[in-house]
Amino acid sequence: MCDLLWSDPDDRGGWGISPRGAGYTFGQDISEAFNHSNGLTLISRAHQLVMEGYNWCHDRNVVTVFSAPNYCYRCGNQAAMVELDDELKYSFLQFDPAPRRGEPHVTRRTPDYFL
Repeated sequence: MCDLLWSDPDDRGGWGISPRGAGYTFGQDISEAFNHSNGLTLISRAHQLVMEGYNWCHDRNVVTVFSAPNYCYRCGNQAAMVELDDELKYSFLQFDPAPRRGEPHVTRRTPDYFL
């Protein structure tokens, strides 16, 4: 399960050691062979930050979709969702983070019902 979750596409061919410290990297040759062996045309994956919310790689054999805008409140990235229609045609919905509201003042006074 760890390898499935943490492995990332890479520009280099074959398998490699992931800089994340878990999983592996895989090249276009690996994604093409996987798709061919399994009768697939696309690997849709997540769990990797991409700035525009989604990112194609390996000649559109792999797409990464990341749905957490402004990850960790500091990355400034968009988020995206993939939408499939009845014929399995896909489109992407991108969205920006919501503006951050100021936190309301929190009183430190003990409520009466605790006295």
